[in-house]
Amino acid sequence: MPEFQASQFLTRMQDKTIAFVGDSLGRQMFQSMMCMLTGGDDHSHVEDVGKHYGLVIARHAKRSDGWAYRFRRTNTTILYYWSATLCDLEPLGRSNPAAGYAMHLDRPPAFLQNNLHRFHVLVLNTGHHWNRGKMKANKWQMYVSGAPSHSRDIAVIWKAKNFTIHSVVRWLDEQLPSHPHLKVFYRSLSPRHFFNGEWNTGGTCDSMDPLAKGNSVFQNRSDDAEAEGAVRGTRIKLLDITAISRLRDEGHISRYSIRGREGVQDCLHWCLPGVPDTWNEILAAQL
Repeated sequence: MPEFQASQFLTRMQDKTIAFVGDSLGRQMFQSMMCMLTGGDDHSHVEDVGKHYGLVIARHAKRSDGWAYRFRRTNTTILYYWSATLCDLEPLGRSNPAAGYAMHLDRPPAFLQNNLHRFHVLVLNTGHHWNRGKMKANKWQMYVSGAPSHSRDIAVIWKAKNFTIHSVVRWLDEQLPSHPHLKVFYRSLSPRHFFNGEWNTGGTCDSMDPLAKGNSVFQNRSDDAEAEGAVRGTRIKLLDITAISRLRDEGHISRYSIRGREGVQDCLHWCLPGVPDTWNEILAAQL
């Protein structure tokens, strides 16, 4: 791959908007891209344009649903929108947040529907929020065709995730003829590295030895078969980062989190600078 150069990349992306939509691993990719383009420093020519996309902190909210920054010199916008499952979430009770949310498995997030025409590059991801604990904690109820889902197949979490990924990819593929300027990538799953237990049972990833288990990947298929299957036959590109990221078990935040709790290691998210920078280098090369 050609070496990533911030000024060259911004020039190539002049008058364009790059959007990352997904969970906290998608947020890390966005944060990585911002750091790669700024060198991690504040710049007067970088403007916060979140309000233009509705990305502001709502009343009573702890944080906004995302961020957007524009590089004035090239009119390049980099944004992130939080959508952990790539489903449209609709409050079940407008005046009662405790009622939970309808999780429309066959409907892309409203943010995507409303802003797709403004994007030139779109990078999607989901994966690690698809478990019963997250569903219960967030009070998400699975809906299909505007009604609660009673399908036994979709009741299985991994099948519901697969159904959703296929739905959003299919919807985007249908939209592309109307948006010829848009390139869409679905990013494969970012691997976890918990050893000797899970995140809540003493699992660790505190190795400091890079590439201890090998430094090469030799395969013609993705380690994320669901993602590969979803984009097959569509105009959506697979940004396949799973196998190469699996080599970097020492690259996670581990016990060095700012908010680290005694005995709990973060073996899901990555240190920055780090592995997500490579994801962005691959993205830039594909673009």
